[in-house]
Formats: sequence, C-alpha cells, structure tokens
Amino acid sequence: MKFWGDSGIGGALRRETHYGDRTMLCFAERPPTLAAMFDDLVTKFGDRPAIVDEDVTLSYRDLDGRVRSIAASLIGLGVAPGDRVALFLGNCWEFVACALACNRIGARLVPIGTRQRKAELDFLLTNSGAKVLVFEADLADQIPAQADVPTLTHRFAAHGDAAGARPFADLLAASPADAPVVAMHEDDTAVILYTSGTTGKPKGAELTHLSILHSAYAFARAHELTEHDRGLVAVPLSHVTGLVGVTYATLAAGGCVVLMRQSYKTPDFLALASREKITWSILVPAIYTLVAMAPEFDRHDLSAWRIGCFGGAPMPVPTIEMLSKRLPNLQLRNAYGATETTSPTTIMPQAHWRDHMDSVGQPIPYAQVRVVDADGNEVAPGQPGELLIAGPMVVPRYWQREDANAAEFIGGYWRSGDIGSIDAEGFVRVFDRKKDMINRGGFKIFSAEVENVICGLDGVLETAIVGTPDPVLGERVNAIVVTSEGAQLSEGDVAAYCAARMSDYKVPESIILRTEPLPRNANGKIQKTMLRETIAERAARHSAA
Repeated sequence: MKFWGDSGIGGALRRETHYGDRTMLCFAERPPTLAAMFDDLVTKFGDRPAIVDEDVTLSYRDLDGRVRSIAASLIGLGVAPGDRVALFLGNCWEFVACALACNRIGARLVPIGTRQRKAELDFLLTNSGAKVLVFEADLADQIPAQADVPTLTHRFAAHGDAAGARPFADLLAASPADAPVVAMHEDDTAVILYTSGTTGKPKGAELTHLSILHSAYAFARAHELTEHDRGLVAVPLSHVTGLVGVTYATLAAGGCVVLMRQSYKTPDFLALASREKITWSILVPAIYTLVAMAPEFDRHDLSAWRIGCFGGAPMPVPTIEMLSKRLPNLQLRNAYGATETTSPTTIMPQAHWRDHMDSVGQPIPYAQVRVVDADGNEVAPGQPGELLIAGPMVVPRYWQREDANAAEFIGGYWRSGDIGSIDAEGFVRVFDRKKDMINRGGFKIFSAEVENVICGLDGVLETAIVGTPDPVLGERVNAIVVTSEGAQLSEGDVAAYCAARMSDYKVPESIILRTEPLPRNANGKIQKTMLRETIAERAARHSAA
C-alpha cells in the first residue's frame, strides 16, 4: 500500500550511489548541504520567526547573522573542516545557532546531553577529539580538566561565567560578513551523535548532510509542514529526535522552532504550547498522557496543535480517547527510528493513524526495511525477525569504530537489533530489542506486546516488561508499571487485565506498581538493567521476610 505521493518537499525519488558503494533512493530536489538549505530559507523567509526561546524570538535573518558571526569566530580560532565542536547545552537558541554555524564551515558538531557527568564527558570529548566546547555555565563542575582532554583548546560558557572559559558573547563578536563559504560534499559528516551506550562505551554515529536533509524532509513531507508550522522541542536538542526530528524538520519547511528550555513539567508545557500556538511535536507517549490528564488543561488553548508524533513506546488507549475528545483536530502518529537512521525509518500515514495504533507506520519513501531470521533469510509477511534498514538516512559509519562498523553495517543495511515484522500492507510493527526478548519455557515473549496491553489499562502512564532468570522455566516475566497520581490500581488488577487479554505464559508473574517514572539514560531509553536490580531487591526482601 503506497501512501507517499510523488510530490512535496524533496520532489520525486531517484536512484543514487553514496558513501562509496551504497545504492539508494534519494529526493531529487534537495540542497547540496545543510548550509545551502539554511541560506535558501533565509532568502525565502528572512522576516519570519525561526526560533522562540523563552523571551527571545529570532527571525531567519536574525538567526543568520548570529550563525555567521559564530562561524567566523570558529574559523578565527583555527577550526577547520572536519574539526569537532562539542555542545554541552540545554535547549536554547545558542545550541541551534552553533549547529548551523558548524554546518556552514564544515565542522562536525558533537552534541552532549546535559545529564552526562564528568567521567562521561571525559570519554566523549576525548573520543571525538573535540577542539571547542560550548557549555552551560552552571555545569562547569562537570567539565574535565585541560590535562585530561588535551585536544580541547577552546572553552566557552553560556548563560553565565565559568573559570577557564571565555563568555559565549565572544563567539558573537566577529563580523557576519567574515563568515567564509566552505566547500563541502553532502556525504561529509555534519554531526557525531553518540548512542546511549546501554552495553559498553557509546558509539559516535556519523550523521551526514545527506542523512539529516533526508530525515528533515521526510518529517516535513509526512506531516505536510509549511512556513506556518511551529514545532515544539520538549526533548533534548542533544538527542536525534530534538535536533533532527523537530528542529531541522521544522526549519526545512521554513517554520518556527519553539524551545522548551526548562525540565519537563506539565503546567509549563501546556502554558508554552498554548502561548506559542504550537502545531506539531514529537514526544514520548507518557507526556501525552500527562497532558490529557492535567487538571489545568481546560485553561489553555491548544486548538492549533494538529500533529502529535510519538515513538519509543505504545500510546495508551485511554490517552487516545481523552485527547480525541479534548483536541479533535490532533492526530497521534507513531514513528520509529534510531540515532543510526538519523531519526525516522517509518511514520504512520495520515489516513491510517486511528486504524493501526499497534504499528509504527510504513517506511518513509526512500527507506528499505527487510525482516530476516537468525540466518539472514527474509521471513514471510507478518512473521517476526530482525529489522535491517537501508537508505540515505542511515549513517555511513561509527566514528573510529571499525569493529562495530563491520558487525552492524552489512551489504548497505544497518542491523537494528530490533525484532519486528512487516505485514502484507506494508505496516511495520516493533516487538522488542533482540537482546530483551524473553524465553519462558520455550515460548518467546516480546516485551512490547505485553507493554501494549498493560498501557491500555486506565490509570497507567507507562510500563516496562523485563525478563529475569528462572531455574525451571529459563526466564520470568516481570512488569514495572507507572501509574498516574490517584490511580486506584492493585497488582491483582493488572494481572487480571493481562490474563483476560493474552496467553497465560505472557502474563507477568511479578508486578511492581510505582508513581516514580521509569529510569532512562541521557538519550531517553529505558534502563532495563536498573529495573532488573529493582526486581532483584524486591525478591530479596520477600525472601528475607
């Protein structure tokens, strides 16, 4: 079933070869680099708003002046094409301006989440070989000493002063007229974005001008974004979703990027979304649930909000029902992707979002998705297997990780490590991480299937299914369920709800109810290792009782 038209931003598709020998479908009508894209936007939409950051609103022309000044300053510091510039910043206009400045001069941006600590920063800065660091002044105590990162020769503090660092204002001191035009190729790396490192050290995925442009265009095309759209960034700009999925996608259409600078709180989110008349977003499902249940919801006008994209977890049915009543014009559309796919691989078609809520959508127009068994053979439609992904949005490599490159990129495809399926109509479903699939007495259990069921229970905000060793059956099914404040749920209620809706071997044997959110790493992924520790601690307490 085809849902992508042949027209729209990016134009028609044509076959091209990139990164040496990868043949792929690409948008025929695209700028050669991110810098060229932004220059074109400034020409077309110079006086339109580009960024809203608290009480600061920058037009495309205003932003361009700051981008050019930063670019000229970086060149003055000796930053050459291919050099790395690291950002340890929250969601702010300075982050976006620095990113666009790096795009302009061919430097490689290294975003670092503000939840990272000193030892993690030490690794990321050393591994990337960053030459420049721009950081939040109030995070100065997390910055490694100069002796620990000798390649880091320039440090700038934003939003305050910090010892050993120059003020961010110095980067704005150069004349915009001095910003050079640097020759680049679209296959060049624009961003080194580190994966979460749930096992071993994080790997730096090399996002290129080609991959970012295609991902930005895919979101803009799928959601029919225009210069009148206003995209809310409530997830970190240091994450592929915030940087590419919302920011570059909104800019690609000439729209306005609305930044939520502070940590997420539902009242603040509602106030910002209402005041700035946001039209679209990409959020985790739990935020939509919190919004739908907020007592102050009716005090805000969210009528402009038309696209609510989400990923990473199922959308609870009660949330869909509540938002459908309160915001009838809001479409809740699932998407699936990863850092290695520069955000989207699939997006739910506009016409089908209500009919396939258990699916993550259909592949974006240029994406190739295969489902294979353990031997690499393609499986029949609807059957589970590992998802292999190819296309111009897939990164060419990891930074200085030949071992991972050899293991994870095969024949032009990236091995996602996710277990999923594609049905006869082309709808993709994602069941589990390959390493997280539970084997209970020979029965395979996909955590996403059980999580989908539990999230349909009224009062559930989010849940995680975790397997733990069992001496008889091999593994046990455990559920950690986060409930909304005031929800009257018991462990027995959850078990009964599951038992009425799935096979007995899938029903969780242990259930932990809590109001504390699930632990996530700096990239927003649920830390199941920590949850296994929680389950083990509870089991030990029960044994001692």
